[in-house]
Amino acid sequence: MTQHEPAATLARLGAHWHNSDALDVLVWAPSADQLDLHFVDSGEYVALERSPGGYFAGRCQPQSGLSRYFYRIDGTIERPDPASRWQPDGVHGPSAILPASFPWSDVHWRGIEIQEYIFYELHVGTYTPAGTFAALIERLPELRDLGITAVELMPVAEFPGARNWGYDGVYPFAAHHSYGGPVGLKQFVNSCHRLGLAVVLDVVYNHLGPEGNYLAEFGPYFTDRYHTPWGSALNFDGPYSDHVVRYFLENALQWLDEFHIDALRLDAIHGIVDRNAQPFLACLSKAVDDLAEVQGRHVYLIAESDSNDFRVTQAREAGGYGIRAQWSDDFHHALHCLQTGDRSGYYEDYGRVSDLAKAFRAGFVYQGEYSPHRKQRHGSSAKTLRANGLVVCSQNHDQVGNRMLGERSASLVDFEALKLSAAVVLLSPFLPLLFMGEEFAEDHPFLYFASHTDPALSAAVRGGRKKEFADFAWQGEPPDPQSEATFEASKISGLGELHSLQQNLRHFYRQLIGLRKTVPALRDLNKEEVETMSSEEPRLLIVKRGTGDREVYGFFNFDDDPVPFPQVLPRARWKCLLDSASEAWLGPGSAFPRALELSDTQTLALSPHSASLFCRETL
Repeated sequence: MTQHEPAATLARLGAHWHNSDALDVLVWAPSADQLDLHFVDSGEYVALERSPGGYFAGRCQPQSGLSRYFYRIDGTIERPDPASRWQPDGVHGPSAILPASFPWSDVHWRGIEIQEYIFYELHVGTYTPAGTFAALIERLPELRDLGITAVELMPVAEFPGARNWGYDGVYPFAAHHSYGGPVGLKQFVNSCHRLGLAVVLDVVYNHLGPEGNYLAEFGPYFTDRYHTPWGSALNFDGPYSDHVVRYFLENALQWLDEFHIDALRLDAIHGIVDRNAQPFLACLSKAVDDLAEVQGRHVYLIAESDSNDFRVTQAREAGGYGIRAQWSDDFHHALHCLQTGDRSGYYEDYGRVSDLAKAFRAGFVYQGEYSPHRKQRHGSSAKTLRANGLVVCSQNHDQVGNRMLGERSASLVDFEALKLSAAVVLLSPFLPLLFMGEEFAEDHPFLYFASHTDPALSAAVRGGRKKEFADFAWQGEPPDPQSEATFEASKISGLGELHSLQQNLRHFYRQLIGLRKTVPALRDLNKEEVETMSSEEPRLLIVKRGTGDREVYGFFNFDDDPVPFPQVLPRARWKCLLDSASEAWLGPGSAFPRALELSDTQTLALSPHSASLFCRETL
């Protein structure tokens, strides 16, 4: 092996091919006095040169194009690369060097506009029996047929063992080896783009997992000034934090640039503590916007935040983070409580039809009001929030998987209520998200699972899960997260296994998505054209979207009894675009003729737990 000049000006962290024959290496390790690159296959060591800022760099020529390697710290311990792109033997094994190129076929793909996003969130390991990227590719035509436009993957960064939700990842740059590794992920993205589907990747920048986490041995990636519920807080605002910011900026840009991913979902940004005047999240959105401009692509950041803070999506110039969209937990909670009657834990703050009406108009329910559950004021004004800057759902991995028994809505409410929830989400003025299997009433649970190898850590995970459920009125014992049976129980059905009711519900979702894409008032995501009327007795929500000849009215009856048709439609001839009570949707039967005159409505009623949609006959 021949050594060359220290690559002090190398642009990227990790190990990358230089002209297909030499390898550039760069690692931030200020805690080390000496760092050697150990090629495991050949047994050779290469001394790296220390440069300002605590970086070690070098350029060399390994004997094998796919060499595996460790870093040896101060001549003693050996650890994988903190910026490893591939961990074929897991979190404790050596890192591996990726091939120099990949045969992309999406050169003309530029992504899709944010308002066109219809998200489908899935977990790679449980969506198919094989649990791989390759198996996912085979099912992409099903999602396109449903009307999905964006496939959202739960985190795939290398985690310990073979099964995990993904939030215990410890190598943020490396796609998990059991899913198919980085090459498998690129093949998946390429296949999605070939079918016109965007790809969203869930990334975790609020903590790293405990097992296989060796970053602290390289440098001050973490801080003890703050604490998170999931692990040590990352050092985004203390001494040396500029280098930690660089590490995660490079990670985000890797997924967007090298893997052609269209959007990143940022996990729980309320868990990122950063008091810097130039916070990491604002720096991240700036870097992503710059990449999008240079490449001429639609590329987005979407944040999960439970803070109801308008600054998440506020422009950087106005003091915000400049993130394109954020999840609205309030919308989910308001809908869930109406449908299930659940009032335990954080659900105690919701339960009124007026809550859902407010969520429809504003996006947030709590905008600075007192929250009984939190015992303090919660949220900020939603006035400046864009409708296409909020993501809403009736189910997601958190709200299902963080129930003790992982029950989906299909196990909590009846078929009519499932259709009602689907209509509420897909007819909203916001960006809708479906959780894998909800479109066909999947009743397999989605449980929490992991495969840590440390017995003490496994015991701590079991105890932690029990503690999480203390605020909820759930009885019994949670399934063992470490058990493979828990993981297997969470796998969803294939379309070939569906019975007639499930197939019907899937067609209902497809119909709703089709209306959302084709009816002008539904396609236009504009909060200013949303008006609501609601009552608690009976439990009824009426939503008007659009204006003039473009306006549509949605009637959502959450009551257990029929409700007389409200006399709210302007004088005109109206067309019923959808009635979930219709026999076509295996309901009790629709009361509405195809064309509706106002005089007809005096004798009509809305079926219990139903959704109906009307537009002017002129459309």
